[in-house]
Amino acid sequence: MPAHRLDRGEARRIAVRAQLLDAHRPTDLLTVLDRLTFLQLDPTAAVAPSADLVAWTRLGAGYAPAQLLHAVERDRTAFEQRAMVRPMADLGLYLAEMAAWPEEARRRDWLKANDPFRRDVLDLLRASGPLLSRDVPDSSVVPWPSTGWTNNRNVTQMLEFLSARGEVAIAGRVGRQRLWDLAERVYPAGTPVIPLDEARRRRDERRLRSLGIARSSYVGEAGEPAEVSGTPGTWRVDPAALGQPFAGRTALLSPFDRLIHDRKRALELFDFDYRLEMYVPKANRRWGYFALPVLHHDQLIGKVDATADRKSSVLRVDGVHRDVPFTPAMTAAVDAELQALASWLGLTEVRVV
Repeated sequence: MPAHRLDRGEARRIAVRAQLLDAHRPTDLLTVLDRLTFLQLDPTAAVAPSADLVAWTRLGAGYAPAQLLHAVERDRTAFEQRAMVRPMADLGLYLAEMAAWPEEARRRDWLKANDPFRRDVLDLLRASGPLLSRDVPDSSVVPWPSTGWTNNRNVTQMLEFLSARGEVAIAGRVGRQRLWDLAERVYPAGTPVIPLDEARRRRDERRLRSLGIARSSYVGEAGEPAEVSGTPGTWRVDPAALGQPFAGRTALLSPFDRLIHDRKRALELFDFDYRLEMYVPKANRRWGYFALPVLHHDQLIGKVDATADRKSSVLRVDGVHRDVPFTPAMTAAVDAELQALASWLGLTEVRVV
């Protein structure tokens, strides 16, 4: 079919609306999870953990981090796997892939050599789960070799591998530590297994719905072809997103937010240059350790270098980096978002350094 022809403004508005960042906020966490398809877990909490920050950006003051914990641990309306929280309704889209894991020979060989260790872990969880990884003895036959942090961390690797295979699952957390149990006691019984090819097609469709517009490398052949003025090549667009009305707002985004996670897409559609600088030496940082991208309507207008100082009950702002000249309305909107963020975090003051 002929490609839809979009200007960049329309493409940006499609992307913003798809990510639930327009003026029409959702009202509950499950709606956010269903649309975004996942929340990424990351331990960095210079302001707040990324999953919570992404949820707050959509839901506002009505969101509390306990809601995400309850969804995973109590209500079982969401599940955690491989540093992602996904809606439990999507579990069937991943079961076939889990059953086929791993494809890599190195991992297959390690699992095969350690099959007695695998059975020990499953037997212990069956009798005593859920358990923290430190409560699981290491009975490995062959240690896990690595040049990184996983070197000889055999219990952690076995639990990760069994989770990837769908044999164990994360039942909850104690602080940041994961509680592991048999998958059959965490995942709903009788969840239909969607065949792998069909599951991948449906996941591509859901991914495109969450992004609105993307390259085929992200979403396969989902949606319909589109050309965006001023950008090379062809995009894929969610046809349901075309021609929809748009009302914008201002939002402070997590560095892991999917609106800006694909840096090339952010540059092509928004003229937005960004990278996460927490691994960059301090003297070489342009924007800050955990700089928050700033969305204003359908533009990404800058970054805010902010840190939550909980001891002093202060949201410290070390810099507001303007990619475009701020109008008085932009400045007022960013200030209001900083105040709203501080209030949500339970901090009493925004202090601009």
